[in-house]
Amino acid sequence: MNSGKKTRILVAKPGLDGHDVGAKIVVRALMEAGFDVIYTGLRKSPEQIVRTACDEDVSVLGLSVLSGSHMPICRRIKDLLHEHGLSDILWLVGGNVPQKDHDELKSLGVDAVFAVGTPTQVMVDFIRERVS
Repeated sequence: MNSGKKTRILVAKPGLDGHDVGAKIVVRALMEAGFDVIYTGLRKSPEQIVRTACDEDVSVLGLSVLSGSHMPICRRIKDLLHEHGLSDILWLVGGNVPQKDHDELKSLGVDAVFAVGTPTQVMVDFIRERVS
């Protein structure tokens, strides 16, 4: 996928969620693990997120959602990823996501859901195992 280059990861904060401490901790951990990480900042629309993923040629898209709006946001992102030919990137969601929504997120194409408090090394290992 990256043929010798660092794995590029986009970490995004969709919607009106204004809390990004956790996302910044994840970004830092991913950078320290040797990944090339792009952070969108707060309050990005699904369209902005997918456009950035496309423009930056990322292998991994990580969404940090604490607002409870993960389902409609992820449904829209799924459609946009498909429209832009990005359905094959590794797609991760983290934050306050109730267990009851995990299966539906995975049916949309999300590869993993990480709850608040998941050790960053778990995320690093998950990405390393799945992206060459």
